[in-house]
Amino acid sequence: MIERKGRKVNENINILVAEDDPDINRLIGKILRNAGYEVISAFSGTEAAMCLEMKAFDLLLLDLMMPGMDGERLLTELREKKGMNTPVLILSAKAALADKVRLLTGGADDYMTKPFEPEELLARVGAILRRSHKKEEKADEVLKHKNLRLYPASHQIRVCGQEISLTKHEFELLHVMLQSPGKVFSREMLYEQVWQGGYYGEDNSVNVHISNIRKKISAVDQTTEYIKTVWGIGFKISE
Repeated sequence: MIERKGRKVNENINILVAEDDPDINRLIGKILRNAGYEVISAFSGTEAAMCLEMKAFDLLLLDLMMPGMDGERLLTELREKKGMNTPVLILSAKAALADKVRLLTGGADDYMTKPFEPEELLARVGAILRRSHKKEEKADEVLKHKNLRLYPASHQIRVCGQEISLTKHEFELLHVMLQSPGKVFSREMLYEQVWQGGYYGEDNSVNVHISNIRKKISAVDQTTEYIKTVWGIGFKISE
């Protein structure tokens, strides 16, 4: 997002507006374009579905009562049958709580009733896009150390390019330590963060899980140390 002549311009953010009323479609398009978004209009659910097949959009503004394929059916098609995760903001004259709950639990990201104020529409669009951007950043996150790559979103570990299988607690132990590679973690700290319970000293779970992690990594990379034992304290990521 950049500033131009005192106004924020949302360059390269594509929004699809699916609304069968030409006047409302035109109004929404004008509001979004004035805010710097790139907008494509569709006037039926079928046309919107075709647009989504042909192009990737950052957000879909979706009316419910449209000819042909209605908005609710289109949302179901996107989420359940095609697995598309394009954020969806419902814009509808239906104000009943049951409709809102059904659509939100059915995959919509937000729900606005008509008529609406331009300022609220832009605020909700901006909020959805920020949440979507954070999800994308998290999905792209990777923790790297030597020949090891940990992918938190997909729960994957790769060593020298080869995926290794860790249990839930093994993965979480390694994840905790990789987030602070210079830090020494006591067994108590690791136990409380991963098992989320009190540590009473005699529990050998941390030692066993660290040993298992080392064995699985060394099966792929025997020459590199990844976890160092700090005697009398605990463990840290090797430098």
